[in-house]
Formats: sequence, C-alpha cells, structure tokens
Amino acid sequence: MTTESTQAMLDDRYGRSSARSRRLRWIVLGVLAAALVGYLGWTTISRTMNQVDYDTTGFRKVDDHQITIDFQVTSQPDTAVACAIEAQDTEHGVVGWKVVEYPADPAHTRRFSETVPTTALATTGLVTSCWIP
Repeated sequence: MTTESTQAMLDDRYGRSSARSRRLRWIVLGVLAAALVGYLGWTTISRTMNQVDYDTTGFRKVDDHQITIDFQVTSQPDTAVACAIEAQDTEHGVVGWKVVEYPADPAHTRRFSETVPTTALATTGLVTSCWIP
C-alpha cells in the first residue's frame, strides 16, 4: 500500500474529508437553506393575501327582538366577503345569528351595520368570523 492510499483509507475510516468535499457539503447546505427560506416566505405571503380581518365596533339594541351590530372588514380590494354575526344574551347564549355576504368592492376596509333578529333580549352583538366565499 502506498502512503496516499493508506491516508485515504484512514481519512475514510475516521470521517476526515478533503477541502473539496467540505466545500460541496457547504454548497448543498446553502442551497437547502435558501430553498427552505423561500418556501417559508411564500407560504407566509400566500396566507396573508387571502386573510380577512374584522372588528366589531359597536352594537345597539333596537327592541327586545332585534339588535344592530356595527363592524368593519379589512380584506384585499375587489374581494367579496361573507361574515357570521351573533347576538348573545347575558349568559353569552346565542339568541340570534345571521350570515351575510357582501359583493367585491375596491375599498380595502369597509364598514357595515346589520340588524339581527333575536329570540330573546340580546345584551351584546358581535362578528364571530369573516371569510372569502
């Protein structure tokens, strides 16, 4: 056996590598890291593009069997949205609910006011969720 082949055999046995294989390993790790960062960035952006935010801004008791709920919806412009609205009693039981759909609009944030019929006296009203239909 020659010195070079003996050295190569010992390097293989004990995990030592040449500068070329170390460089190749770093290149592969860099490519994998860049691909992972790209994937995470894309999934984050694609989720936020279709996100709908909503805030209940107030409610008014109309009578013992109706409540009006004021809210705003923020979504991508020119996107139709749908929202679920609830009226609740003092024990947070649902006494009325409604699903409303709104057509696409060029505004980024829109304000709405909806009257919900109730089966009993409602003490609060809120938007429980909004989505893109």
